[in-house]
Formats: sequence, C-alpha cells, structure tokens
Amino acid sequence: MVRYILRRLVLFIPVALGITIIVFVLIRFAPGDPIYTMLGLDYSKEAAEGLRHQLGLDRPIPVQYAFWVGRVLRGELGRSFFSREPVLAMILRRLPTTVMLTITSMSVALLISVPTGIISARWKDTIIDNVSRLVAILGVSIPVFWLGLMLLVVFGAYLRWFPIGGTVQEYGPKALVLPSIALGSGFTALLTRMIRSNLIETLGEDYIRTARAKGLTDNKVYFHHALKNALIPVITVVGLQFGTLLGGAVLTETIFNLPGLGRLLVDAINARDYPIIQGCVLTISFFFVVANLVVDVMYGFIDPRIRYR
Repeated sequence: MVRYILRRLVLFIPVALGITIIVFVLIRFAPGDPIYTMLGLDYSKEAAEGLRHQLGLDRPIPVQYAFWVGRVLRGELGRSFFSREPVLAMILRRLPTTVMLTITSMSVALLISVPTGIISARWKDTIIDNVSRLVAILGVSIPVFWLGLMLLVVFGAYLRWFPIGGTVQEYGPKALVLPSIALGSGFTALLTRMIRSNLIETLGEDYIRTARAKGLTDNKVYFHHALKNALIPVITVVGLQFGTLLGGAVLTETIFNLPGLGRLLVDAINARDYPIIQGCVLTISFFFVVANLVVDVMYGFIDPRIRYR
C-alpha cells in the first residue's frame, strides 16, 4: 500500500508539469498586458521595457518557465506583480476559506443524496421516486451562477436570513450556507441519481436474490449486501467531484464575494498577475491528485477483492 501511494505521488510530477506548461503558455498569449496595467497613466515605452526586464518578462517563454519551476522546487511560487507579496503566503491565507466551502458543500450533498438515493431506489416508480428524480434533474440543469444569484436575492436581500458576502470570521458559519447550497446543488443531484441507479442495478444481481432466498430481512439485504457494493462507483465520483467543487469555487466565491482561492484566481486573471495564476492552478491540480489518491486507497477498505501492488 505504501509503495502504491508513493508511486501515485511520483506520477503527480508529470501531471503537474503538463498542466503548468499549458497554463504558462496560454496566459502569456492571452489578450492584455500586465505591464500596461501596472504602469497605468505613467505608461511609456522606456518604462515598460524597464519593468518588463525587472520582472523577467523579456526572456523567452521556455527560460521564464525554467526559472519558475526552479523556484517551485525550492518551495517558492514567486511574488505578485502588483503587491509584491509572496504568492505562497497569499494562497495559504485564502485556501482555508475555499477548502471549508468545498467540504461543507460535499457534506451537505452526501447528507442529502445518500438517503434520498436509497429511498428512491427502495420505492422505485412511486411518487417519492418520481419527485426525487424530478428534483435531481432540476438540480443538474440549473447553472450555479443563476442559483447563487437567486439565493442572494431571496434569502440575502429580501428575507435577510443570511449575509450577502463576507467571511466566516465576520458572520460565522452563516456566511457559508448559501454558497454551499449553490456550489453543491449539482453534485447533490448527480449523486442522488447515481446512487439510485447503482442500487437498483445491484438489487437485480444473483447474490441478492440468493440472500433473499435464505430468508434475510430487507434491511439486511439493502444495507449489508446491496448498498456496500453500490457505493463503490459512487466513491470514484466523490473523489473527482472534490476537485471539481474546488475548481467550481472560483465562480461561487466571485458571486458571494468570499475571500477564497477562487476569488484570488479571478482577480489575478483580470490583472494578468501571472505568478498568482500559476500558483493557484498548481494548488488546485495538487488537490485533484490527492483526492483521487484517497479514493483509490479507500477502495481497498470497501472492497476486499481490490489489492494494491
């Protein structure tokens, strides 16, 4: 198991290199110039050339990338073009808000989708099942930004039950309620449909019929035999969705004005602050890989047939 984990962590290196190369090249060919933004009204050709040389932007792109990778290997992500603050410090300051939002969204999704999916499968084609499927379809179809805006208007501006923007330090857990619902709605719907379909398929297997023929109760069949096997594919989706939710926080944090990693990335993109963009993308990529690694390890505990070499 330890050897498998180490091998997966080593495989993160080429994945991270590939992602950073793509991002590094794309943002430098994107419209806009950070030098023009930084100089503003003081822009001149001489000043621009001097600042470009100072930041190392006059070097060839491969050379710039090599210098940046060298800093990363030393535990540095560079400094912001505008604030001159270390990028790593900025990310570490914003990361807890994003991780907290992601975990809260996933927790809410699991608490709702698992029992709903089980109930929907157990009472298949009943009114309960039809209602849950309709709600799940709506949850998948509604865009996050639209749902977030509606939640802000209804529960923030009109009813004033929750704050419009702000941090957990200012308003407590209430600051994450609306963002968590908006971010986790699609995941809740997806997970509900998946649990239902997997459980229905598992209940049709021969070993389930054998268990019932032996006289086992319905609860024993559902929770001891069927549910355990039906949740194995779901775990894969949960692992992948953790990274997706982390990336989806970019839009959610912008709508709800949360000072997280996603908001930092959006501000950096608007300002063409290359070091921050590269650092944020690398951080999100790392969480993707770690989430998938955790899922693979959990397989061994849930399904004893899986062995790692």
